[in-house]
Amino acid sequence: MSVFKTVKKVGEGLYKEKGSKFLGFAFPCSSEEEAKNKLIQLRKEHHLAVHVCYAFRFGADKKQYRASDDGEPSNSAGPPILGQIQSFDLTNVIVAVIRYYGGINLGVGGLINAYRTAAKEAIENSIIIDDEDKRQILVSFAYSQMPAVMKIVKGNNCHVLEKEFSEDCHLKLSYPLSNRSLLNELQIMAQIHSID
Repeated sequence: MSVFKTVKKVGEGLYKEKGSKFLGFAFPCSSEEEAKNKLIQLRKEHHLAVHVCYAFRFGADKKQYRASDDGEPSNSAGPPILGQIQSFDLTNVIVAVIRYYGGINLGVGGLINAYRTAAKEAIENSIIIDDEDKRQILVSFAYSQMPAVMKIVKGNNCHVLEKEFSEDCHLKLSYPLSNRSLLNELQIMAQIHSID
């Protein structure tokens, strides 16, 4: 079973040094596209900030990751943020730290400490949970089968991503990989198509 640690909802942190403010945010996130959207949202909300540095890591194997200094001196922001993700052994997470410049340079050592501390606070202020890899499927069934299908969905730790109810019904579901019985139960009354 591919169980891992991640954050349940956004956590925030704050670090101040010589007039500069560093705002940390830890978000649950499971894809690079989702991470980009979070960064776009943060840049809009904090359009006066000079830097939005970040790191993310995805997958139970923790092999997909990236860190960005966003214009800060090389390795002074992104890698310290990624280091905190690794320190807490998290994945499926993006941690971003937004800097409002205070007019005084902190030097590389000061920046490393500031970004690391803001990232650590954001993670500590979030709720860390155990989760596992999920698979997405498309389930198609007749309208008359809806009560039975929905009963299976609700009883099997599924998350409904999209739904369309008409004469022919369709559900896009996400379910934990460990839940093998779900497919057996659904195949009796529905057609299942793997998405990923």
